Amino acid sequence: MTRMRSSPKTPTATMADQNRPIHIRATRLVFDILNGRHVLSKLIPPLVFLADALLCALIIWKVPYTEIDWNAYMEQVAQILSGERDYTKIRGNTGPLVYPAAHVYIYTGLYHLTDEGRNILTAQKLFGFLYMVTLAVVMACYWQAKVPPYVFPLLILSKRLHSIFVLRCFNDCFATLFLWLAIFALQRRAWRTGALMYTLGLGVKMSLLLVLPAVGVVLLLGAGFATSLRLAAVIGLVQVLIAVPFLSNNPWGYLGRAFELSRQFFFKWTVNWRFVGEEVFLSKEFSLALLGLHVAVLAIFVTTRWLKPARKPVSQLIVPILLGKSPFTEEEQRAVSRDVTPRFILTSILSANVVGLLFARSLHYQFYSYLAWMTPYLLWRSGVHPILQYAIWTAQEWAWNVYPSTPISSGVVVGVLALTAALVWLGAREDWEPRRVLLKGEAAKR
Repeated sequence: MTRMRSSPKTPTATMADQNRPIHIRATRLVFDILNGRHVLSKLIPPLVFLADALLCALIIWKVPYTEIDWNAYMEQVAQILSGERDYTKIRGNTGPLVYPAAHVYIYTGLYHLTDEGRNILTAQKLFGFLYMVTLAVVMACYWQAKVPPYVFPLLILSKRLHSIFVLRCFNDCFATLFLWLAIFALQRRAWRTGALMYTLGLGVKMSLLLVLPAVGVVLLLGAGFATSLRLAAVIGLVQVLIAVPFLSNNPWGYLGRAFELSRQFFFKWTVNWRFVGEEVFLSKEFSLALLGLHVAVLAIFVTTRWLKPARKPVSQLIVPILLGKSPFTEEEQRAVSRDVTPRFILTSILSANVVGLLFARSLHYQFYSYLAWMTPYLLWRSGVHPILQYAIWTAQEWAWNVYPSTPISSGVVVGVLALTAALVWLGAREDWEPRRVLLKGEAAKR
């Protein structure tokens, strides 16, 4: 679809606008503000932010806290502070410690700030602050990608997301913050900072592995082959350094618990696959099918979308990389890097996340922290009508608020994820196209 270029208004056109009925002029003003075409458009994000700050305060004040994992986190920290370093022996009332070392350090700090976890109100206030900081970073990423103001209200309307942060105090909240900080840094072309923020988030929860393929593509295309290799080493080295106290005691125990890829999930807690039935859910065949589909769809995105700025077929990229060489000349690298725009980065990383969640073995309610702030952007980039964007978001929000999940709600969860992935692949292709090549081609035709 071609975009029409708006021409400057002539005095005659201006007078014609003034002569139109007031309701038509008012409607046009509202649409201009919501679509970022008016000076008042810039006020929407800060007003939305302020409204959410008041909402968070109201939730903490009025809505009762719900205990799920907080006490377990505190019990595990207490064992570590008493000297235990073997991950296989650290447990809480909900089970063993299954998160990487950065989680331990963060909740050790919270342990001391909340009177050994007893002062829940202080914890809620800290998580309310964490929520607002994360929202600010999300809005900054949206603004850099030139998202229109009408999308921003969707960032604050989620009941489930507020619950995850200020009523549950899950560690996913910190992982989410680090992920968005990484995206923001990468959008600003601060490659090292972006890699550091990403690996810190990965050190909180391994769920961030879902976006690793897109982060790798962004670093390769944006920072270059040599720099991306160094940053990959930094990501791995940070994971080792933060885990030294535990690796030195029982390295395999730490790796097996913190990054357990073969973990067995309980059917009663699944949000996404309840509609397939418990027998299928627990089967090895189902698990392998999800893994295969995940790899296949990721490969489609990598080869047909994320690597478009490379301007080369995949075979010409893989062979040099396997030989330890850059697939680009210096001139090619500069041209490729220029096409790694803030919108390219945001669309690539968020599409990787939605694909990963679509084929996840099991999603629990706290996983919504990774999805809630991503869906509005992806639906906008898909190009569907704003009314449909809000309708799809509403369906997703409803499904994630059904507790316990039902076959219908879980079907909606999976359906919206699949629809979002398909719509982004079809509708956001221009985000990955090498624009400068297209412009040169168009100039040659002229």
